[in-house]
Amino acid sequence: MLAAIIFVATTGCTWQQLPLVFGPSGPTAHRRFTEWSAARVWAKLHRLMLDELGARGELDWSRCAIDSVSVRAAKGGS
Repeated sequence: MLAAIIFVATTGCTWQQLPLVFGPSGPTAHRRFTEWSAARVWAKLHRLMLDELGARGELDWSRCAIDSVSVRAAKGGS
C-alpha cells in the first residue's frame, strides 16, 4: 500500500492509473491515503525519520527549508 501511494505521489499519475503490479486498486489506495492523512501518519513518519537521522548525526541542516503561508492582499496590494 505504501509503495502504491508513493508511486502516485512521485509520478503524478491519478489513482485510477495506478499499475496493477502494486496490488491494491487505485480507489483502495486512495482511501487508505485519505485515512492515513486524517490519522496524521505522514507527519508522524516524517518526525520519526528526522529523529532517526538526527540521532545518527546524518541531518544536513544547511539544506533545510522553512515553509510559509502567503495571504492574499484584500485590496490588491503587493
